[in-house]
Amino acid sequence: MSLKLTILGCHSATPRTFAHPTAQFLNIKNHSFLIDCGEGTQVQLRTYKVKFSKINHIFISHLHGDHFFGLVGLLSTFNLYNREQELHIYGPKGIKEIVTLQFKLSNSWTKYPLLFHELESKKSELIFEDEKITVETIPLKHRIYTNGFLFKEKNPVELHLNMAIIAKYPEIEICHYHNIKKGKDFKLETGEIIKNEFLTIPNGKPLSYAFCSDTIYDPEIVPIIKNVDLLYHESTFLKDKKVTAKTTMHSTAEEAGMIAKLAQVKMLILGHYSSRYKDILRFKQEATIEFENTHLAEEGKVFEIFPTD
Repeated sequence: MSLKLTILGCHSATPRTFAHPTAQFLNIKNHSFLIDCGEGTQVQLRTYKVKFSKINHIFISHLHGDHFFGLVGLLSTFNLYNREQELHIYGPKGIKEIVTLQFKLSNSWTKYPLLFHELESKKSELIFEDEKITVETIPLKHRIYTNGFLFKEKNPVELHLNMAIIAKYPEIEICHYHNIKKGKDFKLETGEIIKNEFLTIPNGKPLSYAFCSDTIYDPEIVPIIKNVDLLYHESTFLKDKKVTAKTTMHSTAEEAGMIAKLAQVKMLILGHYSSRYKDILRFKQEATIEFENTHLAEEGKVFEIFPTD
């Protein structure tokens, strides 16, 4: 199993034919999550052949247009496709009012259950959990209330069967698999004990992904994102515009690299580039000075990581 992130949009503010605002599709533990939904997101989902009908949870970082203006269009398309399963939206307080007002005035209510989870806390909180995944907020400092999101796999309850070894013992039948997955040894008719460690394959280390949308340089988030496998951190400006970054409450590529270094993450992805820069390679060059394993978000680019022991 792996963690797979598809970049749908990675630029700031004004959409252009070659630059779309923030949106990402995350697949983790057979969950399909949409993170932010800038204008044109559903077109990008089609462009990169993402099966968006599987999306049941949408996470919106904040209510600036370049992060959610594509949401109502996507919800309407789900309606046209006769969607039946419920859809959960997590975002700042006010998102329900914005969406439902548009549906009210156009008399186009969804036929499927639409469930809003409005966020207000300025502290990190658990907002989603099931048997495989947890999602927590990452409080960010921007011009309006903003959250990032931390996606974490849970430690698997069951081990993986080593079928190559099990095949050597005809006494081990399918009915015994459940106990072996739970960590139990197997006793042969001769009385010999086959240790569980020989019959199973250890689960790899749970994977994690931190999405840090619009924010100033803020070391306070470091304890929350410590040691994550993959970090996306906005880098709207280069350090030549550090004053502008501070004024608009954004980060530079250098500062994103500093956060990655402090948090000791495995990999950093930069994004949310200002349109004033024509060569985004400069962002990587700047951040790499602080953190070597830095990569650039680009539309259609897929980042995939696999568990390790």
